[in-house]
Order: sequence, then structure tokens, then C-alpha cells
Amino acid sequence: MANTPQSRKRTRQNERRNAVNKARRSRIRTHLRKVEEAIASGDAEAARTALRVAQPELMRGVTKGVYHKNTASRKISRLAGRVKALG
Repeated sequence: MANTPQSRKRTRQNERRNAVNKARRSRIRTHLRKVEEAIASGDAEAARTALRVAQPELMRGVTKGVYHKNTASRKISRLAGRVKALG
């Protein structure tokens, strides 16, 4: 249990930051899922559009500290390859 005023404040800040990061991570996963679903359905145009929307959202997660830069780049690269393979 937090005892000092500073540690109480840090606990409050951590809870708020955790909620923000959780929402951001959820939003990114939703965008990635839309790309996956478009790929699975075989709709190349929808997949390209979904990837174009998901890419900046994922990189925004990097700048906000939710994902590591290499992780986001890897995800984008793999998805882009799969979208390109659709034709």
C-alpha cells in the first residue's frame, strides 16, 4: 500500500495511464483485426484500405510507448507482404 503522498500520486497517475494505454492497445488491435479479416476474405482493396488506416495508428502506439518500434515495424511489414500477395 502506498504510504507517502508521492507514492499515492504515482498510483493515481499509473491507473490513469494504464487506462489510456489499454484503450490505445485495444484500438490498434481492432485495426489490425480489420486488416486480417480483409485478407482472410480475399478482398485486396479492402485489405489495402484497412492497412493504410492501421499503419499510422500502430506507429502512434510506438510514439506513445505502447509498442516498441521494431515490433510495430515487423507487424506492418508482415501485413503489407500479405496484402501485396493478394494482388
